[in-house]
Amino acid sequence: MPNDFNQQVIDEFRAGNGRVGGWFEGARLLLLTTTGARTGTRHTTPLGYLPDGGDRVLVIASAGGSPRHPDWYRNILAHPRVTVESGAFTYEADAVVLEGEERDRSFARAVEADPGWAKYQEKAGDRVIPVVALYEIAAPGPPDIRAGSMGEAIRLVHDTFRQELALLRTEMAKNAGPSLGAQLRVNCLTFCQGLHNHHTGEDTALFPFVADRHPAAASALARLRAEHERIAELVLEMRQVVWTAGEPSAVQAEFERLAAELEAHLTYEEEQLIPLLDG
Repeated sequence: MPNDFNQQVIDEFRAGNGRVGGWFEGARLLLLTTTGARTGTRHTTPLGYLPDGGDRVLVIASAGGSPRHPDWYRNILAHPRVTVESGAFTYEADAVVLEGEERDRSFARAVEADPGWAKYQEKAGDRVIPVVALYEIAAPGPPDIRAGSMGEAIRLVHDTFRQELALLRTEMAKNAGPSLGAQLRVNCLTFCQGLHNHHTGEDTALFPFVADRHPAAASALARLRAEHERIAELVLEMRQVVWTAGEPSAVQAEFERLAAELEAHLTYEEEQLIPLLDG
């Protein structure tokens, strides 16, 4: 069973679709549900995570620098199939422990983004803190979103992007070095890929669904598709700056251009589509 502190975080996370206050306010947080190695009982643990591209995220078995691995890590060694709650989304994943150079590179990125990880490793002594990749398992049909209607689902997904924009803005402001940090670069590229995937899904599934049932929405859908193309151009420009130069000021300028047009797009889409979907 989770302790009182963890349970409070879990309850707040679920009630706020990923938003929490206190110690974890402004952090990237997920809920990881594992199967007990000895008992077979399901256990949920709130964990910080690192974006790591489109198909996986990373979690670190720090246990606050304890000399012993945390229970959730021992559970995934016995039962690597896990459930991940990430804001509005819930999905099944395979947990894979990173080894050798891959583990070291990933942990170095984590330390660069937050030196606290290095303090945990120092405190842990001889225990090498594991890094675990969570690979989402593709499932048929739409994603599992904590929403009671299609309109609410759109709003929750949009709020997830808004939350990520806020996190990236904060991370860029903290980046004081001459070049973009390695983990911040991954965060930016992961955000771009997620935005591309979302808009592709809308173009191929949601918008045809709305067009079939609401012919009067044709002009709004045409505008939304055009905005998708414009945002795709901005995403490409941002990816190129992130990948090639990596200078914080240049990336921040491209990011703010993208953020401004994306926020206007999200707002317009909500105004036009949510009344139709929830009506």
